[in-house]
Amino acid sequence: MKYRLLDILACPECKHFPLKLYVFEREEYDRKLDLKKPYCELYCGFLEKPLKELKEEPPCEQCIRYEIVTGLLYCENCGRWYPIIKRIPRMLPDKLRNKKEDLIFLRKYSSKIPEKILYEGKPYNLSSEK
Repeated sequence: MKYRLLDILACPECKHFPLKLYVFEREEYDRKLDLKKPYCELYCGFLEKPLKELKEEPPCEQCIRYEIVTGLLYCENCGRWYPIIKRIPRMLPDKLRNKKEDLIFLRKYSSKIPEKILYEGKPYNLSSEK
């Protein structure tokens, strides 16, 4: 997943924007794009700030070089979390989520996930695994 995707992603349940990003693993590539800067319209995912709050031009050349391999997206409004697995954000509504897979993800990355998400996150968390 590219950081600039945060410019368009919203929570599928409550529609909150922007989502909070936690990066567990990312890869760097030698990339250059000839696009008009800034690449994002509303939100710089790389700096985790709305563009209107930036005092300088966003670091698009740096941002474009990274791809998030594994991580987590979190909705600070409703408390839902969405895993990023093999570069793909899995942003499914609650009724389509797989509890077993979500719990495996939480356990595997528990040292990198904030406790609030681990034990209170929706739709599943380590407190709900029983």
